[in-house]
Amino acid sequence: DVQLQASGGGSVQAGGSLRLSCAASGFIFEDYDIGWFRQAPGKEREGISCISIGDGNTYFADSVKGRFTISSDNAKRTVYLQMNSLTPEDTAIYSCAAGGPRTAGVLTPQNRLLHLRYDYWGQGTLVTVSS
Repeated sequence: DVQLQASGGGSVQAGGSLRLSCAASGFIFEDYDIGWFRQAPGKEREGISCISIGDGNTYFADSVKGRFTISSDNAKRTVYLQMNSLTPEDTAIYSCAAGGPRTAGVLTPQNRLLHLRYDYWGQGTLVTVSS
């Protein structure tokens, strides 16, 4: 069975940092994109970052670019989202997702941050940033 386990959420003051982890199992890790999404109360789900495990390419939404980084430890089948310079606007439930191979040319930097691109979802972890 495919499993995605997100962890690392918590409470932090504005300007602080957190590192989220997404542990994956049940699929060929190197063939997938792993994306991070967040949903704040009353807002739509937002795709914020993606890493293509096979080639290591990374993608970020403008809202987090320059503050968040994404990386993977393939041996541990784990993707990390390092979040720096956090603001109260980053408060949300953060989830990771796995998207499998697609026909060549289908995937773009833009659609890698769309929830429709992803096949499997993990549960969320709550991040709360206080001012």
